Amino acid sequence: MAFIGIDHGTTAMRFALIEGEEARTFELGRAEAAAMSEKEVLESIEKEFGIKCGDISLAAVTYSMGDGFSEIKDVRALEGRGLQSTEGAGKKTGGGTRVFDAIRNSGIPAVAIPGLHMESKVDPRMKVFSHLTSPEKLGIAYHIKCLGYEDFVVSDISSNTVTLAVSGGNVLGAIDACIFAPGVHHGPLDLQAIREVDDGHQTANQAFIEAGTLKMTPYKDREELLLAAEKGEASALLALDTIALFAAMEIVSMQLLMKDYGTSGEVFLAGSVGEVRYVQEKICQHLGKECECLGKWHAAIGCAEIARDVFAGAKQILGVDVEYP
Repeated sequence: MAFIGIDHGTTAMRFALIEGEEARTFELGRAEAAAMSEKEVLESIEKEFGIKCGDISLAAVTYSMGDGFSEIKDVRALEGRGLQSTEGAGKKTGGGTRVFDAIRNSGIPAVAIPGLHMESKVDPRMKVFSHLTSPEKLGIAYHIKCLGYEDFVVSDISSNTVTLAVSGGNVLGAIDACIFAPGVHHGPLDLQAIREVDDGHQTANQAFIEAGTLKMTPYKDREELLLAAEKGEASALLALDTIALFAAMEIVSMQLLMKDYGTSGEVFLAGSVGEVRYVQEKICQHLGKECECLGKWHAAIGCAEIARDVFAGAKQILGVDVEYP
């Protein structure tokens, strides 16, 4: 049997296939996916994985914020694509929409994974915020659980930073990208950003996608920043130092929540910046402990593991109810 997981990432759509004990992966840039037809998306899945769509037992998909539903459910049972609104925080390219619609219209059995938000089963204090995390972070967390961990914090650091806490195998809550720690591109709105929004110089979303540490540097994107950091350029290292500091602060804040549940757990780092050894070392220094590190594929792999276990009859995933079949 074959199971597919799809990670709607900030820069790319990542796909994972689990077949037996083997996991395979590939990705499509979001702009690349947007330029494809639904048929071409399905053909790319078949070509990359060497499988026919009709042989896929179940797929698990993520889409944008996933804030319009709170259970894992049949993708065809969603209203729209499972969003409260198409407006919100983040850059729109159309790639995620193309992939989501390709799967939904294909006839492949598929479930949608929700994000965490005010209607989710999380610590009620976290519901002061309307949205906590997008769905692919549940994929990362479930992969960690499949590795044998029941209590942990995972910080996914890339274009933005999102940190999630799990205790006793159930998710307690998360801190979303627009609340606390900045990433390379995205971050919370500070006083100056609020003023510029109020004065009509930019939208709140424009302010969000320009609030990351890249604004501290002369570089145009994450790739230039990381290359400059490898060369030891001071402004690049300052940007990464800043990301590491605030990510560590966010991790500690989630561990504080976990103390109320009698746990503290292991710490995992994920994402394209979380993979950078310099950032890892800085975060470990701040925390005074070693962290486990994951690569960029683990969200998609975790989603495929969710598909596998939902297909086998699981009625809860990380405490999130399953309504399937």
